[in-house]
Amino acid sequence: MQAVRFSEHGDRDVIEYGEMPDPEPAADEVLVDVKAGALNHLDVWTRRGLPEIDLEMPHIPGSDAAGVVERVGDDVSRFEPGDRVAVSAGVSCGSCEFCRDGEESLCVSFQIIGEHLPGVHAEYAAVPADNLVPVPEGVAWEVAGSASLVFQTAWRMLHTRADIEAGESVLVLGASGGVGHAAVQIADHAGCEVIATASSEEKLAHAEACGADHVIDYESTDLAEEVAAMTGKRGVDVVVDHVGAATYPDSLRSLAKGGRLVTCGATTGPNPDAGLNRIFWNQLSVIGSTMATPGEVDDVLELVWDGTFEPRIRETLPMSEAARAHELIENREGFGKVVVIPDSER
Repeated sequence: MQAVRFSEHGDRDVIEYGEMPDPEPAADEVLVDVKAGALNHLDVWTRRGLPEIDLEMPHIPGSDAAGVVERVGDDVSRFEPGDRVAVSAGVSCGSCEFCRDGEESLCVSFQIIGEHLPGVHAEYAAVPADNLVPVPEGVAWEVAGSASLVFQTAWRMLHTRADIEAGESVLVLGASGGVGHAAVQIADHAGCEVIATASSEEKLAHAEACGADHVIDYESTDLAEEVAAMTGKRGVDVVVDHVGAATYPDSLRSLAKGGRLVTCGATTGPNPDAGLNRIFWNQLSVIGSTMATPGEVDDVLELVWDGTFEPRIRETLPMSEAARAHELIENREGFGKVVVIPDSER
């Protein structure tokens, strides 16, 4: 089969599209004929190299994909050849105290397909049956292959971890990215007042189309001061921050007393000043969140499949142009998801 791969960590020039052995599904796995996949910022970090992770090379990246079941392992009963499926990338052990309590994303050995394990940006992928979700007829492959990671992440962040309520105010940073544009839609659907940030008029217009009530160009203004002006100096109830060190101080400054900052990533760096004085004085909560439980995945994807939520697609490329897809993500060009399709499907 043909697959996106890299044999060493580095810049985009390490990315290749070439021949790899066809995967053989294990007893609990499904072989998926991949029709479309999507990139996340995680793919960029994995390609560059993460200090805690020693990957077997060559590595196939990709955490998001959808396609048709080709074959099933001997122990698989949930799926059969011909079924339409999407990948949910979080892999848990199923037996630790957290898994047994229904909190699979807290699993002590939690891993992510495409980051710790071989990914799905290839013509075929062998995926544990537990990591597949049925896709209804009529859902476009680009939608099915780009929704899972960002919508499940944003859903758990807002509903489970931050516990948002209708009428609350939510500030979403980086609303032009995958998690950001999903968070705008989810907060709006929950009845919250949504403030979204982005770096251009075009991106701000897209954020408004996703449901943002107010938008801020973070490159041309002091974010916290603008939020204060919009909220009568009160601040917002919740900040969604997946950006990290560059935005964390303004995120804390933008919160109302008793507010919650929820984070799922740190693309600009993981170690900002903690801001403990502001946290204890204003009685703020800083909340971490990673991926989602299978039940949360089912809940949010049902709302994607019925059209309530929509993963916005900025560009669709053949997998042989994966380096360009990575460039779009790294340079934050455009709004929404970048989709890659096996060259054999074009």
